[in-house]
Amino acid sequence: MQPNIAIFYGSTTCYTEMAGEKIQQTLQKQLGDINIPMFDIKEHALEKSQQFDVIIFGISTWDFGELQEDWESTWEDIKSLQLAGKTVALYGLGDQLGYADWFQDALGMLHDELVILDCELVGYWPNTGYEFTASKALTEDQQFFVGLSLDDENQFDQSDERIQQWCQQLAEELGNAQLSPY
Repeated sequence: MQPNIAIFYGSTTCYTEMAGEKIQQTLQKQLGDINIPMFDIKEHALEKSQQFDVIIFGISTWDFGELQEDWESTWEDIKSLQLAGKTVALYGLGDQLGYADWFQDALGMLHDELVILDCELVGYWPNTGYEFTASKALTEDQQFFVGLSLDDENQFDQSDERIQQWCQQLAEELGNAQLSPY
């Protein structure tokens, strides 16, 4: 049975949306041309994510570790999501040089909200190849980000390759995940 996957994102400047589209296209090919719809959380309630077995959330960090505006306006809705047993992956955008003390903080904040919802989090990403001082998006051992971390401001030339590798990693992790029937 094919997994029922969707991408939910918030995007002010379209970069998080464009990254989501690349993830969508890459995963669709890697998983056998399945349909992976995308939902802008400005237009679709987060509770719609409950309809899917696998949910990919996209978020960007603004300024000094702040949430993107669409995520900020729906932040309290996360607590009421029923995601137990669902598989969740995250991707985030940030500026590691301009905001080195807050790189990917929103990604880490979203992870912290989701981890208490009893979902299976996948797609952790190595933190090598980045230059930053601090991040709320690092795992406890500081070896990984809690999701794919992109910096289209300073490392745009690496984004496509990172997306490709992350999607391959996700495809492998999803192959091992127990997906409940829709």
